[in-house]
Amino acid sequence: MRVMVIQGPNINMLGIREQNIYGPMKMEDIHKQMEEFAKQYNIEVEFFQSNLEGELVDKIQECLGYADGIIINAAAYTHTSIAIRDAIAAVSLPTIEVHISNIYAREKFRHKSLIAPVCAGQITGFGPYSYHLAMMGMIQILNEIQAIRAQQAAAAQAQQQQNSGQ
Repeated sequence: MRVMVIQGPNINMLGIREQNIYGPMKMEDIHKQMEEFAKQYNIEVEFFQSNLEGELVDKIQECLGYADGIIINAAAYTHTSIAIRDAIAAVSLPTIEVHISNIYAREKFRHKSLIAPVCAGQITGFGPYSYHLAMMGMIQILNEIQAIRAQQAAAAQAQQQQNSGQ
């Protein structure tokens, strides 16, 4: 299974920017921790970061048929981008929205997420640990999808055997 982690604008500045809000951990360190955790569950993780909205939309679309799930921190685009929201809806992959800071404890304009309605869930306010929680959630979602597919395949096989035995 493969999970794509998509990082939006200024996430590449973690560890430098506003450490009082985002902490001292760098994006690369977060990615390394996610990758190490995912390996324990045989999950392949890929990472992408861009400050450009169109590149984020392109990467989401590229996930179709390639990734099994998306973890996204759309950063400021969370509150403004209908295009990112529509791309997530279009690919119809399990997607978890992540924020390092608690967006609901910050400026009022950050309280509205345009992407939350098309995501499986939202994790906000746990610092860099938000990504770990998102990965745990994604693993659970993907395991449930696998179990459902296995049940459906078994039911289809049983139906086929029943039909061929008549």
